[in-house]
Amino acid sequence: MTEKEYAAKNIFSNAAEFVSERENIDKKKLIENIANGKAVILHNKNKNRFVGIGKGLTTKINASIGTSTNHINIDEEIRKASAAEKAGADTLMELSVGGDLNSIRREILNGTSLPVGTVPLYQAFREAIDLYKDPVKMPEDLVFEVIEKQCADGVSFMAIHSGLNLISLERLKKQSYRYAGLVSKGGAYLTAWMIENNKENPLYERFDDLLKILKKYDTVLSLGNGLRAGATADSFDRAYMQELIINCELCDIARDYGVQAIVEGPGHIPIDEIEANVKIQKKMSGDAPFYVLGPLVTDVAAGYDHISSAIGGALSSSYGADFLCYVTPAEHLGLPSEEDVEIGVKTAKIAAHIGDMIKLKKTEDDLNISKARRDTNWKNQFRYSIDPDYSKAVFKSKNRDDAAGCSMCGEFCAPLRVKKYFGYEIKHGKKS
Repeated sequence: MTEKEYAAKNIFSNAAEFVSERENIDKKKLIENIANGKAVILHNKNKNRFVGIGKGLTTKINASIGTSTNHINIDEEIRKASAAEKAGADTLMELSVGGDLNSIRREILNGTSLPVGTVPLYQAFREAIDLYKDPVKMPEDLVFEVIEKQCADGVSFMAIHSGLNLISLERLKKQSYRYAGLVSKGGAYLTAWMIENNKENPLYERFDDLLKILKKYDTVLSLGNGLRAGATADSFDRAYMQELIINCELCDIARDYGVQAIVEGPGHIPIDEIEANVKIQKKMSGDAPFYVLGPLVTDVAAGYDHISSAIGGALSSSYGADFLCYVTPAEHLGLPSEEDVEIGVKTAKIAAHIGDMIKLKKTEDDLNISKARRDTNWKNQFRYSIDPDYSKAVFKSKNRDDAAGCSMCGEFCAPLRVKKYFGYEIKHGKKS
């Protein structure tokens, strides 16, 4: 049975027990949310590792890795996977398009304890290019063969572009403009396939065949956002909204079939549209988990897009988004390095925490570090920070070992100056 079917029968699976304990959430409430499709559980079937995403759970972070056709180094991608896990990512997406894709995926799956996701269209089109020298010659059965193969390998979730159908494309064609065109690789190749073959998207037309495979392996369906905006000016256009509507409809069908499902969006979006985007997705999908790609709130931050994404991700999380796909400093510029992966994960973790402070009222660590700063307790300042090792390293590089305060203020340290006047309040932890 799938996790959704266990929950519907009021059965506490090992995965639900694990997530309930890890997240400190009532088990009954958790399986109620899973049964209703408001939460999902991802598995790493090889390592007995489970990650819960959705209502009542902390915001999770995905790190994407993978080769390109210009740069193929399996060992490097394995190191990136390890760097992402060490930095605190909750999941990985293995998005390789160059090299031996089966071998790369299996090595990543064997080398991490995190649940791993894929975009199976990448491999399907890659194989079509290798076999027929042209991606638009891909036989539609090929994509279902790839999906089954990847599920059997132990992939935990898949971004599937089922909502990009002929209706969605008609909305795109009838728009007067789109500044950034299409920026989804899977969406762009699938669009070309549909137009050149004058056929409906098989992932939409044969949605039942897709669900049969996903249910067999309890692989979570992530309804991909092939028409997402690649520019803030394209946010909320008719093509994006049409695909979102169809994805939410498909989410309902998947739930009824017993398949766990989440919905993706929105890519680039102005900061004042984030709240509406999250609320519309939640309303139309029946509160399905929302996986946000970025979102990037400006188009001009090349080299700093991890910061733009953190701003968008924090707001998205605070309004109810459940799952953030990290963005690295290399976004829009090139393939990320190990260092880029680490920076991307840690930046996204800050965004997730900021969102959870509002969404889940998780402020205990903030209060603890505030008290530590008040007391000039450096040990606890490091302990409660997002990245204790980095915080400690920065402190040591900037200060003498015998300094009571830090080099920013020196003798003018405010907490040290007033300690003797408010000793009782500080000792008893009272708020001023």
